[in-house]
Amino acid sequence: MRLSTKGRYAVMAMTDLARKQDEAEGRAVALAEIAARQQISLSYLEQLFARLRRKGLVVSARGPGGGYRLAADARATRISDIVMAVDEPLRATRCGVGKSGHKGCMAGGAKCLTHDLWEEMGRQIHSYLASVTVADVLEGRLRPEEKVAA
Repeated sequence: MRLSTKGRYAVMAMTDLARKQDEAEGRAVALAEIAARQQISLSYLEQLFARLRRKGLVVSARGPGGGYRLAADARATRISDIVMAVDEPLRATRCGVGKSGHKGCMAGGAKCLTHDLWEEMGRQIHSYLASVTVADVLEGRLRPEEKVAA
């Protein structure tokens, strides 16, 4: 399964926002600043942040010094919520609900032989992303432990 740019860029931008918001003691952060630091198109970020705002993950401030702030603390902002907010499906199967109302990718709506494998993988990925917060990313808690030579 591959995560598209929507989900990846939204997580990058939200992590950048959290860091800069902390450094600026809670002031709003302009999307143009995030776009420049993360090398993401400003118009693309505007589309993503409109979705993030609608889902209640960020709040916007207008006027001079305006921009965005996290709606909740970085420790409470889960990566899965960010990914889901930008409509990024966490599905690994090609199955969907067909005309017959059955959920399957084969003729007649039947499930393929590997359906349960891919469906469970999607659940595992979602579960992992739900266990990680923006604060975890910022504080480097996801780095693999270094292996000691035997």
